[in-house]
Amino acid sequence: MAKPSVTSNCHTSGALRLDELVESLVVVHRSSVDPLPFSGPSTCLASTRTLIDEELSALVTRMRGEEDRAQLDRLHEWLNQELVRLQSCFAERGEPRPSWAAGHPPTALCHDQRLVMVDALDLVPDDPLALRPLDPGFDVASLLVGLTIRGETRLANRALDRYLRLSGDYALAKLLSVFQVARSLSGARQVLQRRLEAVEGEPLAHIADTMAMSRRYLALAEKISAFRFPPLIIGVGVSGSGKSRFTANMVESLGAVRLCSDVERRRLYGIDPQAVEEEAPVDIFTAEATARTYQRLAGLAGTLLDAGFATCVDATCLTRVQRKLLSQQAEARGLPVLLVSFEADDDTLKARIIRRAQREGVLSQTSLEVLQYQQSVFEGFDDEERQHLIHLDTTAENATDTLVALLRERLRL
Repeated sequence: MAKPSVTSNCHTSGALRLDELVESLVVVHRSSVDPLPFSGPSTCLASTRTLIDEELSALVTRMRGEEDRAQLDRLHEWLNQELVRLQSCFAERGEPRPSWAAGHPPTALCHDQRLVMVDALDLVPDDPLALRPLDPGFDVASLLVGLTIRGETRLANRALDRYLRLSGDYALAKLLSVFQVARSLSGARQVLQRRLEAVEGEPLAHIADTMAMSRRYLALAEKISAFRFPPLIIGVGVSGSGKSRFTANMVESLGAVRLCSDVERRRLYGIDPQAVEEEAPVDIFTAEATARTYQRLAGLAGTLLDAGFATCVDATCLTRVQRKLLSQQAEARGLPVLLVSFEADDDTLKARIIRRAQREGVLSQTSLEVLQYQQSVFEGFDDEERQHLIHLDTTAENATDTLVALLRERLRL
């Protein structure tokens, strides 16, 4: 499918930018969370299983080719295994609900003034799939599949990273592959269904295009279901070293999910990570608070790695104890780990910090004192760490491309 071209839809009130859409999903999903954990049989599991069975049955009747049937059999077997393996994860989810799309007027999705999708989640409000009660994570799956099938992989990576960071729903990561495969099956079925509803005498070329498109959805489903060997990438560096900027680039380029220490530190103490002006009820920068933050980062890294997602930690990681705590999450699972040391000269660090302080309306001197403290407590890399270490001069030209190339080479991505 060719990428949509720029249209006036991106300039209407009915269009959303990707970041706006993700933020809207987070707000709606958060407001619909049950006040108490759901107890009893998992209706989330039941609703997902029913959808999968219906979509597979519909596809079997429409795709009679031997290779198509074999592919559907493989997907069916994988889904059955995953639904059994993930029963406890499904049981922790709330009640299924209709899609975000069902509660909003038709909304286009745009990026950089370019129309990406006519319907933000590839669903119109009255689509039976939008009206069907499912786990809210199915909305995320719809967005990711819709973007990926259009070749917008970088935007899909960005959307997932942003959704998990803002929502804090990292448990969704374990179920997301199932939801994406189910959504891909729905996409393949919808394409074939539209063909059957077309007028008689449809040109053979159109029929061939329809079959090719449905098979693209099934190929995407198989790709999502494939076993993954995800790496853990640990960013190391003081304030102003460029960690956040470069790890954000890694998210889009490599498909990693980013764990940010400042976000999780605030979330630990009940502070909305988005509410920049909200004053912390306690000192969240004590040694105890920092220890708790790294424990949380380690636990979340384990969750994401178990779910098959490459994981990038955006934190200063100044001490060997902090770095080891994170590294053990990958090592215990037999997964690769890399340390990336983000570096810049003192003048550059100070200049960046002053610019950021001015932009955020805080005292530059306070920020510079934090930098000085971080530099004083930083512990150099030991021999074991150097085996997994990449140094990056963030002042160098094309530093982003250099980092991505080094990571791909070291991880064989």
